[in-house]
Amino acid sequence: MTDFSDAIAVASSGMKAQASRLRHVSENIANTDTPGYRRKAITFEEMVTQGRVTGAVETGPMRLDQTELRRVYDPAHPLADDTGHYDGSNVNLLIEIADAREAQRSYEANLKMFDQVRQMSSALMDLLRN
Repeated sequence: MTDFSDAIAVASSGMKAQASRLRHVSENIANTDTPGYRRKAITFEEMVTQGRVTGAVETGPMRLDQTELRRVYDPAHPLADDTGHYDGSNVNLLIEIADAREAQRSYEANLKMFDQVRQMSSALMDLLRN
């Protein structure tokens, strides 16, 4: 049974990691027009338990994208400098939408793996009962 529980742990850690990634992507999309906002990104790290690689993942530290902020020309904006420019955000909607799609697909793959392990475990229990 430990193989089943290990597989379920790997699948659930993947779903948690992708859910966290989707939260950051949604924050980035919501703040696309926020002046001075820097895109948030997370990394995934492999979990190690008692010196053994488990195959599960966890989210690493959140980091801010250090690419240059977009300069926006709007002389009427309260944050505009003498030239009429202010710093916008460095969020690219195309990248965020692609990241959201990738996270969604990865979440679905982990969910499918979770369901397959659950079905195999249930079938094994049925065999052992008979």
